[in-house]
Amino acid sequence: MRVFISGGCKNGKSYRAQRIARMQSEERGAPLYYIATMIAADHEDDERIIRHREEREGWGFTTIEHPRDIEKILHGCNPDGSFLLDSLTALLANEMFLPGGEINRAAGEKIAGGLLSVMNELRHIVIVSDYIYCDAISYDPLTELYRKSLAALDRLAAQHCDVVLEVAHAQTVIHKSIEERMVAGFEIY
Repeated sequence: MRVFISGGCKNGKSYRAQRIARMQSEERGAPLYYIATMIAADHEDDERIIRHREEREGWGFTTIEHPRDIEKILHGCNPDGSFLLDSLTALLANEMFLPGGEINRAAGEKIAGGLLSVMNELRHIVIVSDYIYCDAISYDPLTELYRKSLAALDRLAAQHCDVVLEVAHAQTVIHKSIEERMVAGFEIY
């Protein structure tokens, strides 16, 4: 099953995603992969990476650090495994804001193509993103491009996933599910 989880920052999306991916893996006796996309930019990012590693310690994840070129995760992994991609937000930042200050304004389109390739190959993937584009504030043109690109990627992921969840204020809302009983086991109510 393909699952998309979005919501506000730092609200438990990753932990819920880890539980879902592990459940999918255990049900099928399949390998479990954590696709880590974050490149730490500051101390806060370092702490978040450490917290996420500690949360999944002992869960059986094989962590693959993959901050760019998401379609390349298919090399060296068992496509029958259960995958957790955390997160589209970080992946877009990495692809758009390149080392040396270069800006890739087509990063959203690049990721969209790679994400579709990944989703066409993998039957069991959980994708995490942040909805940082939902306020009414106007930002500078580059920030607006980032926000619009992330919104487009989120729509693409939601369209191609079987289940779409939103995590906000310690609550999980099911926006799309192929079968209600399939998400009930995720203990998201």
